[in-house]
Amino acid sequence: MKISKSTIVRTILVAIVIINFVLEKLGYDIIPADESAIAMFVETFIEIAVIVVGFWKNNSYSQAAIRADEFLKELRADETEWEGEIEAIDPIESEVE
Repeated sequence: MKISKSTIVRTILVAIVIINFVLEKLGYDIIPADESAIAMFVETFIEIAVIVVGFWKNNSYSQAAIRADEFLKELRADETEWEGEIEAIDPIESEVE
C-alpha cells in the first residue's frame, strides 16, 4: 500500500492542530494563533506557492526537456506519430552536446 505525499502532509497538519488545541486548553500557548498571524501565514504561504509553481511549471531548462516539449506539441497537433521504443536520454550527456 502506497500512501501519497499529500495524505501524509494533511495527517501531519491535523496532528499539529490537535496538539496545539489540547495544549491551548491546558493553558500552554505553543503556537499563538490570532487572526492577523493566521492571515499573514496564509497569505505568505499562497504567495510562495504561486511563485514556486509559476517558476517550476513548464519551464524547460535542459536540452532534453526542450526537445520533449517540442515533441509533445507535435503530438498534440497530430503532426507526429510515435512508433517504437522510448529512448532514455542521459540529461548530463544532453547538456554537453
